Amino acid sequence: MSQLVLPLRLADHAVFASFYAQGNESLVATLRELAVDAAGLDGHGCWLWGAVSTGKTHLLQAVCDQAGDRSVYIPLSTFAASGPAILDGLASRELVCIDDIETVAGDADWETALFDLCNQLSDAGGQLIVAASMAPRECPIGLADLASRLSRLPVFHVHELDDEQRVTALQLRATHRGLDLPGETARYLLKRSRRDMASLYGLLDKLDFEALRAQRRLTVPFVRDVLKLPESD
Repeated sequence: MSQLVLPLRLADHAVFASFYAQGNESLVATLRELAVDAAGLDGHGCWLWGAVSTGKTHLLQAVCDQAGDRSVYIPLSTFAASGPAILDGLASRELVCIDDIETVAGDADWETALFDLCNQLSDAGGQLIVAASMAPRECPIGLADLASRLSRLPVFHVHELDDEQRVTALQLRATHRGLDLPGETARYLLKRSRRDMASLYGLLDKLDFEALRAQRRLTVPFVRDVLKLPESD
């Protein structure tokens, strides 16, 4: 099977090489191991949780990027309205990555389908990786059997980055895109934009496009011009 069975494309940047792992080393090591040899490992996957823009989606997609056709990525925030039938047959994959599971918590049909998927994966020796904005005990899942099954997964908290780590993460993403982002410029961006990584990465995408078009380096004056900030800022 292929990721293209579902109308979904993994983000080009969402690979392990572009994820700044400091503070989350154990989680990243576990996910890398699962991506390489899910069928050869004991256990049934893991649950990762954290605030918005901490990299949960990036990590799930990185797993699928490395595992290829042995895996599938399902963002429930996108597919919730499609109904739980989209889960049918997914237990044929070694790795099933479910994002935003809290989106369907409390929906009896979805919860039953997820419980069935858990059982099928367990019987087939597959692994389930779940991402949410909260820990399993805080997720409002109504089906007790499903809550019990998910509570057995190893739990990892995806830690937020401090400011200097955000700078380094921006530079890592820039390097992955073939850009040179000086520390001075990265700190300038951090002080003059929203501080969550999704917003910062989005801004970097814009600057990449503008720098390529203008054949300019990512200096502070160039960034100031692109963002239309006053020279005194």
